[in-house]
Amino acid sequence: MTGFGETLRKEREARGVALETITRVTKISNRHLLALEQNQFDSLPGGVFNKGIVRGYARAVGLNEEEWVQRYVSAYHSTAGSQDDETDWVQFAENASKGRRSAEGARPEMRLRWAGVLLLLLALAGFSWFVWSYVRTKVSSNAAPVTARQTTFAASPAGTPN
Repeated sequence: MTGFGETLRKEREARGVALETITRVTKISNRHLLALEQNQFDSLPGGVFNKGIVRGYARAVGLNEEEWVQRYVSAYHSTAGSQDDETDWVQFAENASKGRRSAEGARPEMRLRWAGVLLLLLALAGFSWFVWSYVRTKVSSNAAPVTARQTTFAASPAGTPN
């Protein structure tokens, strides 16, 4: 029985599609495509990215994407020690695609983002207050001092005591 990668390569060659063409069309690196054809799944990025690579490859060659993704998952599970990692990624991807949050995944990241936004707003408010106070004190210290109104006395006739 031939392996997943060898079967995939044979399908590509039967359709006359060069590996470079798939790289150009899908923007997937040549080394990832070669790793896929050689069943070197540990050389791939992992998780749902691997499924994306298989989908892109199948689309570029003209194969049924879903069928080949399922074949990939089966081949991946048959390799020793890889089932747990793939199951976690598959579960995460399914939850994300359905709009659900996993218990460990999205919640802490959202809290961290909101904490960052709050810190940024506090820093902006503090900086604004500092600038406002600085400008207010500079304006008040540069203003002309208020003096008593000078009154002019009419000149008194000579010799008349005031």
